[in-house]
Amino acid sequence: MLSLSNTVLKASRRGDSALDRKLTLYGSTVLGIFATVTENVAFVPEGVPDAVAQQIEDVLQVRIVPVSLAGSSIVGSLLCGNCAGFVVSKYAHPSEIEELREFGDVQPFPSLMNACGNIILANDTAAIVHPLLSDRAVAVIRETMQVDVQRSTIAGLETVGMAGIATNKGVLVHPKVSDAEIAILEDVFGLPVDIGTVNFGSPLIGAGLLANSSGYLAGADTTGHELGRIEDALGFI
Repeated sequence: MLSLSNTVLKASRRGDSALDRKLTLYGSTVLGIFATVTENVAFVPEGVPDAVAQQIEDVLQVRIVPVSLAGSSIVGSLLCGNCAGFVVSKYAHPSEIEELREFGDVQPFPSLMNACGNIILANDTAAIVHPLLSDRAVAVIRETMQVDVQRSTIAGLETVGMAGIATNKGVLVHPKVSDAEIAILEDVFGLPVDIGTVNFGSPLIGAGLLANSSGYLAGADTTGHELGRIEDALGFI
């Protein structure tokens, strides 16, 4: 684990400004509710200011795509995907789904639990999902996103997409995750798993952070120490 002094030193060696890594969307620090990112693309709500879109593009090295899903701005909650494909709330309009298909396979999510981004934690190779998802829903995730899928919780929470974040370089999760849950995460993702918080102590990592292999953006209330833990866990130090 990093000490605060080591975090500050290593961040200074990178020459990054903490401000460049902090963001609000729609005036909110819960970035993961409003946007979702892969290695190549960031889906953001329509009407995001140009300066915010440019910051996301520059830091994460992605194409910015403004969308509306089911007529809503909570894009990050209603959509989950990776470089292979996406699952989206079954309430999304056909025209919205068709727009997503430019970026990979897209399938409506066959579940009453339609907030895909809140109940799936995934990268390009694996996914942990809500433990009560049906076999059919798990199969759709596996086939559309081309990942290994396992049901689990994080810190006892079934909303695993809110409780953690996974990139192709690392996994960062709720600080109350159990040893048994960490073992599952390490086995499924084959990556190091660390704990942390965002937005001045929030344990809901996935709700407050956007990240891929190129970079990360955290909610504007995230402290320097929290940024250091994020950088360490996701392989930016």
